[in-house]
Amino acid sequence: MPSSIIPSSPGEGTPGHQARISAYLERLRTCIGQWVAEGFAPDDARFERLVLELFALQYEANPVYRFWCVSRRIDPSSLRSWREVPGLPAAAFKESPVTCLRGDGITTWFQSSGTTGQTPSRHFHDSVSLQAYEASFEPWFQHHALDRWTDSAVNLRLSWISLVPSRTNAPHSSLAYMIGRLMDRFAPSGSATAGIAGADGQWELESAVLIGALERAQAEKRPVFLLGTAFNVVHLMDALEAAGKQFRLPAGSRVMETGGYKGRSRVLTAAELAQGIRKYLGIPAHDVLTEYGMSELSSQAYSRWSDDTGAGVLQLPPWARGMVISPETGREVSDGETGLLRLIDTANVASVLCLQTEDLAVRRGRDFQLLGRRPTAEARGCSLMSV
Repeated sequence: MPSSIIPSSPGEGTPGHQARISAYLERLRTCIGQWVAEGFAPDDARFERLVLELFALQYEANPVYRFWCVSRRIDPSSLRSWREVPGLPAAAFKESPVTCLRGDGITTWFQSSGTTGQTPSRHFHDSVSLQAYEASFEPWFQHHALDRWTDSAVNLRLSWISLVPSRTNAPHSSLAYMIGRLMDRFAPSGSATAGIAGADGQWELESAVLIGALERAQAEKRPVFLLGTAFNVVHLMDALEAAGKQFRLPAGSRVMETGGYKGRSRVLTAAELAQGIRKYLGIPAHDVLTEYGMSELSSQAYSRWSDDTGAGVLQLPPWARGMVISPETGREVSDGETGLLRLIDTANVASVLCLQTEDLAVRRGRDFQLLGRRPTAEARGCSLMSV
């Protein structure tokens, strides 16, 4: 890792603390396994035990988070519920090394997206925190993108096409890391990566690779699974328009889109994006899956599209929770009301488990519906990943 990236004021994790984090990871894995076996049914008591244990570990080893908690007169002994865990503003990742890791323990980092001139967030990891990341994203993705979609015989025949660069080409993109690992784990042979990161870090498509993969899949009557950001999908439509190509992909084909546009393409409404996906790929809106995630977190939320309304209510796994907070009162809003999204993620072991975002959302019971960024907030999203 370049010395300029190593935090000058890293976390305060000692060898003893790292051993406790490793023990926590094993408990987290056991709990995730229980949730999977139980069909992902919520268990508030199990979730709260994980939250309170991880909060105590992070309060001890993360000086940035501890300062934030002390300023609010909150410490592990004062907490009565997971709902009282303080949410650190996501912007803190731009300003300070928000980590429990000592400098010599950091093995990699993920860097957030943003418009030109913005300071990126950096989320530092070691082998244990990366294992927690994978333990979280794999089963929840499988549940939403594969198991709930269609029968296993169709999934085994899917031809995966990633519009996102490989994790070698974009080593500091959490999205590239996640999709790369998912393709290693689930994608059959014959799948392709059509995304690349140019010399300036901008994400592009290799049109020849993309069109070739689509033509092979259609000729072989194999359903296609396209994975990319919203602006990647616009670039895909532009590439097919320029080549004079339209496809009618086999039944079982699907799209997973994530992130926004942030100046990398023209901005489309959900209805326009769905119309383009149907026109160029023959995939209806109800076969589009939206993923919501952040480089500063380890868990993701998913929503299946509706033909009528586009992206719907986003659902986090039972080891993570979203709260919609009133900016006026600082309290959780009632069901159906709008506020700022706060995320609690028990798989976020090496930084902070509770983040206060600038994303506006509507509370929908345990889930939430995303409205977009707070008007005064900086633009962000996976579509601008730096390398």
